[in-house]
Amino acid sequence: MENVAKDLTAGTIGGAAQLVAGHPFDTIKVMLQSQPVPLPGQIPKYSGAIDAVKKTVAGEGAKGLYKGMGAPLATVAVFNAVLFSVRGQMESLLRSEPGAVLSAKEQVVCGAGAGVAVSFLACPTELIKCRLQAQNALLSESTSSTTTLKYRGPMDVAKHVLKSEGGLRGLFTGLGPTLAREVPGNAVVFGVYEALKQYLAGGTNTSELSKGSLVLAGGLAGASFWLTVYPTDVVKSVIQVDDYKNPKFSGSIDAFKKIFASQGIKGLYKGFSPAMARSVPANAACFLVYEMVRSNLG
Repeated sequence: MENVAKDLTAGTIGGAAQLVAGHPFDTIKVMLQSQPVPLPGQIPKYSGAIDAVKKTVAGEGAKGLYKGMGAPLATVAVFNAVLFSVRGQMESLLRSEPGAVLSAKEQVVCGAGAGVAVSFLACPTELIKCRLQAQNALLSESTSSTTTLKYRGPMDVAKHVLKSEGGLRGLFTGLGPTLAREVPGNAVVFGVYEALKQYLAGGTNTSELSKGSLVLAGGLAGASFWLTVYPTDVVKSVIQVDDYKNPKFSGSIDAFKKIFASQGIKGLYKGFSPAMARSVPANAACFLVYEMVRSNLG
């Protein structure tokens, strides 16, 4: 129980650092993913990540980049506590003896197990976050004003979904692609992170690694997440912001097919640049803070 408490504490603080460092990039990613495909002869609402940042800041100020942060901020403690504590428990199960260092392959298994657990927390949180982040992108230029916004905040999204979109089941819209993102994504993250730590340490003893090495390992591990699973994140986002009464997509496979048919492989990588720009500093902050807190707790 002592190790679980340490993982809970370190994971919570590390997750908060990750959220603060990376949320503006995530907002731009979701806006680019969810903006409608322009009609022939029209230009897209946002031509790219920089254009989306400029228009968001011009229209809403810097706070516009932090839209939807309330839901993940409220659950970041639970999310990262589950992620790191489940991973820690799986480490204990795989160790041949107490204190034994696991290989990168064994960390892949631990990460996959943790990914299953956090998917059930991530799905409703992401749905609320994406609805808030995407609502401006889904408005036409002629109606884009705060008076036409559908949701006022996280609780408003949750109430609307519970009341009008199938109750509790509605909050788990997109669970399939969420699992398809979190399970392989976290398997890769923790495997790459451990492999890089052992490489930088020149062996299995990574306890003496510098902060710079931890930042490097954490940042590259975070980048590996999106390199592995990005198209599933695009599918998840469009499913979660789809109109419940008049849906464009009948499910994840249908969304994948329609995006690929209309936009090609490029459509499955919309918002990839801000996602990658976010992943390095956000995950570097998360893993560094996690390791520091965990070390200070013994």
